[in-house]
Amino acid sequence: MKQPAKFWGGWGVLALLALGGTATAQESSVAAPPTGGNGFKVGSGRLHPYFDLETRLDSGVGYFASPGVDPSTGGVSPDLSGELAVHFRPGFKLDIPSPTLAFNLNGNLDYVLYTGLLTPNSGSASRLQGAADLLARLNPDTPLSLEVSDQFVRSDRTRTAAIGAGVLSLFNEARVKVPWRPGGGAVELAPNAAYAVEFFEPLGATSPVDCTEGVCNPVTAEQFDYGNLHFGLEGRWRFLPKTAVVLDSGVDLRSYFNDSTSPDATLVRAMAGVAGLVSPKIAVLAKAGWGQDFSGTGGGTVIAQLEGTYLYSPTLSFKAGYLRTLEPVAAYGLFTDNRGYGEARALFGGKLTMHLGASVDFLGFNGGRSDTLIQLDVGPEYQFRPWLSGAAGYSLGSRSSSLGGGGLNYTRHEGYARLSVMY
Repeated sequence: MKQPAKFWGGWGVLALLALGGTATAQESSVAAPPTGGNGFKVGSGRLHPYFDLETRLDSGVGYFASPGVDPSTGGVSPDLSGELAVHFRPGFKLDIPSPTLAFNLNGNLDYVLYTGLLTPNSGSASRLQGAADLLARLNPDTPLSLEVSDQFVRSDRTRTAAIGAGVLSLFNEARVKVPWRPGGGAVELAPNAAYAVEFFEPLGATSPVDCTEGVCNPVTAEQFDYGNLHFGLEGRWRFLPKTAVVLDSGVDLRSYFNDSTSPDATLVRAMAGVAGLVSPKIAVLAKAGWGQDFSGTGGGTVIAQLEGTYLYSPTLSFKAGYLRTLEPVAAYGLFTDNRGYGEARALFGGKLTMHLGASVDFLGFNGGRSDTLIQLDVGPEYQFRPWLSGAAGYSLGSRSSSLGGGGLNYTRHEGYARLSVMY
């Protein structure tokens, strides 16, 4: 990469390490630091600007040609390359409480600078990312209210399970929801609608040399750009003070902008079950149903979720669960995800938070392809001052597929450190 970028990137890393900065792993998250000062008064609410400075040692940045080698003539490793990156992330959080129109907006820009210290050609992957999350609620405390929200994310964490690594994703979803709580609120119905789009581009101009399938080639990932229209209905009936019957149903209409070979989907899913407290410390959610595609590849299967939360104490909690779902996906039409997950969080002294999260996904695609995904994230977060916090941690992402190709078979290690300042 260019020497000036490498020079300033190296100094950025040293500056953060000298400060002892720490952070949480949220490459695609829009969450703001949980602390803050007074902020700026905006009507009845407050605007809190913040800035994150993060270093991330990532073993799976993308695919790059060897130094001095033209990517079009070969010399590209089948394995993901590692790099030390610096994230410069300014953002703001706006909260305006109101009984008539409550408003919450959280957004940030994230410039990712690849230093070139480990992979000389990685500078081509330096980029501007970002995230924003908007929620506006009209008459939130009345029996009939309206919620309008939007989520935007640009990062290298795609929501399309069929595509391999080395891809940059731009995702946006606009949502509208109408919660209705007639009578005393024991019954709640919430019809909703959403429209989502996702666009892809490669992180660099090269592909792994062992890629024989379109889904593992980041250079051609834009063929899987899609739009997804969703209509849904959520329901809840509290037939006991601490127990409710729940309903979750909807239909997804998936189409692809640039790929006539990816089957469109008209996927209908419906689940019903119960949610409530088994004891003052144990909460359980159990629901089951069916998912069916009425276009494209067709087919259907049982879908279900079982989740338990254990509050050992006000400062220590555990959560674990199993989820089976059916989702539309590029290239194959549909895939089934059997997911086991768990999480533990502990607070020490009111300032130190420890978290541990893990999950394993068994993906089955139409046509016989099967993948296994393993994810782990662990680390501490510490609040030094009301306006200053930091965290450090380690993330593991492992993927193996019945298809060949480095983009679908890899293990990605990430160590991160971040310092967050919020006014």
